[in-house]
Amino acid sequence: QVQLVESGGGLVQPGGSLRLSCAASGSIFSRNAMGWYRQAPGKQRELVARITSGGTTFYIDSVKGRFTISRDNAKNTLYLQMTSLQPEDTAVYYCNLTPVRPDYWGQGTQVTVSS
Repeated sequence: QVQLVESGGGLVQPGGSLRLSCAASGSIFSRNAMGWYRQAPGKQRELVARITSGGTTFYIDSVKGRFTISRDNAKNTLYLQMTSLQPEDTAVYYCNLTPVRPDYWGQGTQVTVSS
């Protein structure tokens, strides 16, 4: 059974930074591409960034240059460093495989960007 546990969210002012973490249990982490997803109120969940098992990264246009995805396979942990946060980044952030496994969704971590 795989569990993904997100942490690191919080309330931050525009222009601020946060670092999200996703701890993965089970043996699937190191050999799978992983992604960070977010769901804002009233919107569909969307992929924000992904990273392959070899470290190749992809970002959606709205976060390029501001967010950095990384992984530590030895610790089974996925990270998302977020800088220059804007109100439109407010959402619940989740991690999952890419493509997603619906049964792996965790609780997510709330990120609120507000002055």
